[in-house]
Amino acid sequence: MIPVDLLGVRVVPPSNAPFVVLRELREPGRSMMIFIGEPEAMSINMALQGETTPRPMTHDLLLSVIEELGAEIVRVVVTHLDDTTFFAELHLDLDDEVLEISARPSDCFALAARTAAPIYVAEAVLDDVGVCAEEQPSGEVPDTPPEEVVEEFHKFIESVSPEDFGPAS
Repeated sequence: MIPVDLLGVRVVPPSNAPFVVLRELREPGRSMMIFIGEPEAMSINMALQGETTPRPMTHDLLLSVIEELGAEIVRVVVTHLDDTTFFAELHLDLDDEVLEISARPSDCFALAARTAAPIYVAEAVLDDVGVCAEEQPSGEVPDTPPEEVVEEFHKFIESVSPEDFGPAS
């Protein structure tokens, strides 16, 4: 498993399809993108910006339930890619036992953003879709994805249709 940073949520113009950008923490610092749904994008952005709502959103509620049950999120893992669909697991520590729960990557990222839980990507996934990009200063989220990432994914986007992605992840 390769540790990554969640750099933020971006959109692809002109469709404004949201995606998250993940960057490998170690060299060579590859980046990858995962398309997500608009509600998840909003939830991740709110958590990354430290914003709260008067009443809990779905990811806040789920985190409250996890904590009330005495569990802790210890990591998020993007486990594999099947065609154009990414799969992930939420790893919870409950009474010194680690539970691995299958979940959509976007939901995992929304929870990780709320807890600072580490995010990992399976090496095979990053080998398959990771793109080497210009190094960004530590902790800074770029205003736009690195040019190399954008160019590579524009090629990808042009080769698929929205139906290829199935339901929002």
